[in-house]
Parts: sequence; structure tokens; C-alpha cells
Amino acid sequence: MTSAPERPSGRGVHRGATMALSAAMIVIGLAMLAVTFYAGGGPLALGTILGILFVAAGGGRLYFAWREP
Repeated sequence: MTSAPERPSGRGVHRGATMALSAAMIVIGLAMLAVTFYAGGGPLALGTILGILFVAAGGGRLYFAWREP
């Protein structure tokens, strides 16, 4: 008889969700940058600044989620 698979701990689910949302933030930031530059925006355009902030925030969250044991 086979046993039921183990359920992941709440901590593991939280960590996985944090990593997934952080990766999504990076993708959204890169998309913002691409759309802004395609539309002719410069380095001080709102889309450029927000895109850089999204990539930085997502990257920081991903780094700390990955680093945690």
C-alpha cells in the first residue's frame, strides 16, 4: 500500500511563493523597460525608473529568499 505524499511545510510554501512573485517582479520590470525604450523614453522617463526599481526589488527579494536556509 502506498502512503500519501508529504505536505510541504508552511515555511516552504511561503518561500516558494516569495521566489515566484520575485521572479514575476523582475519580468514585469524588464517588460516596463522594454516598452519604455521602444516608445522612445529616455533614462529619466517614469517607465525607466519604475522598471529599474521593479527589477531591483525583485532581485533583492529573490536573493534573500534564496539565501535563507
